[in-house]
Amino acid sequence: MERPIEELSFEDALKELETIVSRLETGEAPLDQAISLYERGDKLRRRCADRLDAAQARIEAIRLDSEGRAAGTQPFAAG
Repeated sequence: MERPIEELSFEDALKELETIVSRLETGEAPLDQAISLYERGDKLRRRCADRLDAAQARIEAIRLDSEGRAAGTQPFAAG
């Protein structure tokens, strides 16, 4: 039985997503199974994206003063 996606760590979700992609790329799964794999893969992709977004939101860049000392933090800005 498949573990609920909400219980998977980022690493486990990514590993399962990679397995699903590999299975779909072979083209050997019957249509019904391929559709189910795709649907689970999409949910896993969203789970991974959400976890990455949450991690990114927690990252802060340290601002340094003119003498190189930490002067505070600012929110992480992806660029």
